Amino acid sequence: MILFFGRTDDPPLARAIRAAQEADHRHLVIDQARLARYDLVVGTGALDGLLTVEGMRVPLDDVSAVYARPLELPDGGDPAARARAAAFQEWFVAWLDTTPAAVVSRPSAMESNSSKPYQAQLIGRSGFVVPETLVSDDTDEILEFRAQHGRIVYKSVSGIRSIVREFTEADESRVHLVRGLPTQFQAYVPGQDVRVHVVGEHTYAAAVDSDAIDYRYADQGGESARLAPLDLPPDTARRCVDLAASLGLPLAGIDLRRTPDGEWVCFEVNPMPAYSYYESHTGLPISTALVEYLDGHRAATPSGV
Repeated sequence: MILFFGRTDDPPLARAIRAAQEADHRHLVIDQARLARYDLVVGTGALDGLLTVEGMRVPLDDVSAVYARPLELPDGGDPAARARAAAFQEWFVAWLDTTPAAVVSRPSAMESNSSKPYQAQLIGRSGFVVPETLVSDDTDEILEFRAQHGRIVYKSVSGIRSIVREFTEADESRVHLVRGLPTQFQAYVPGQDVRVHVVGEHTYAAAVDSDAIDYRYADQGGESARLAPLDLPPDTARRCVDLAASLGLPLAGIDLRRTPDGEWVCFEVNPMPAYSYYESHTGLPISTALVEYLDGHRAATPSGV
């Protein structure tokens, strides 16, 4: 059985569930909005436990694969119900790191993105070029870095989503605000953005044409982003698959930029990508590939162990 965990109004999860339904794969949905109504009893072993969801009792050893997108729990409501939901989520997320079932993706594997500077080092070891980077709260260092590279961009060093912005003259007057708040600065890299989704051994690439520094928020600046499927060079596709595998991520969103001279630069690896945005704009069959990956592990967990 495939387990889906998350909010059913979350587009990536909803698309995966729909793909499982269309393929008639045996599956169960654990809706975060209803966790207070569910039970999870975990025994002494990773396979020893029981789920009770919507009146169904499912032994944990019957679960062969999981796609989990744990988001923030809803606020409000009965305090006791919120506490019960929080306890269920805590136990379930902990189980994801111990179960022998295939998990997309294990919480421990996703931790590489909690520190972007650390992840950048892992990316560099994979063979991808990484932009020249400075992490600092020292104004003199930052201004010197800008003088050295001409154009630079900045973003948060943590895994929390942030908007990538170009450092401009207007930022010089407020650069002192980063004191005590180390920020990641990178040399600006010209070229075309390419988002690559890795699903197991397969890659699905989308080329992005946009004048925005961060195309995800192009509309906020009155700009646009146009996406189209792209055939990656085989060696680049292989490197993406190997990078995701080295991070322990069966599903990953890899942010690349192809420079005018044909070099591939890697910025980041998203361990829980919102692939639905790219799928809806390009028709790339990412959700189908994800569900087929999960279904391919239906025999990986022998029942009754």
